[in-house]
Amino acid sequence: MTTRENHLVELVDDAGRTRGETTVSAAHQPPGQLHRAFSVLLVDPDGRVLLQRRASVKTRFPLRWANSCCGHPAPGESLVEAANRRLREELGAGPVELTEVGVYAYYAEDPATSRVEFEYDHVLRGEFRPDSPLLPDPAEVAELRWVDPVTLVADLDADPRAYAPWLGGVVNRLLRPSGPTVGPSKPAVTPSGPPANDAAERSGGR
Repeated sequence: MTTRENHLVELVDDAGRTRGETTVSAAHQPPGQLHRAFSVLLVDPDGRVLLQRRASVKTRFPLRWANSCCGHPAPGESLVEAANRRLREELGAGPVELTEVGVYAYYAEDPATSRVEFEYDHVLRGEFRPDSPLLPDPAEVAELRWVDPVTLVADLDADPRAYAPWLGGVVNRLLRPSGPTVGPSKPAVTPSGPPANDAAERSGGR
């Protein structure tokens, strides 16, 4: 098990309130434990978003295209601090000024690794120039590319298996921001991924 799999994450209830902690590895074992996460989308002046293709060694959805950076805050760690830490570790970027544009709670099962994503996901937007230096870690990132988000939405519908199952919800929050959560906000837990009748990859709510 990798060092990051031993890191602690915050377990939360359906309203995003902290209710305990566990390791990254334990949180992602079936049937999954709802925990706090973040997804960063870096946006350039033309409105394009930076995507990363997840490295082949990832324990969940390897070689899928996903948003610029993902991760989990440690218990008690602020989202902005955690996100900038992961931007530095994964992409060699930052610090970046980040704004929360909404929350996306979702559940998805990875048939390739038998791991589960069950996350209360804070979506963070950061302004970033495409000519800014990046130094992606090959253990985290296989490729990078800039895409128009509207074009991306269409491609997610046309070829969902090329993408991480949470990316559609994350991009939706970018295009239709609801702002940061305050108090007992309760987003619905959303099934992610291809249609339910696709037996090779299952996803669904609790």
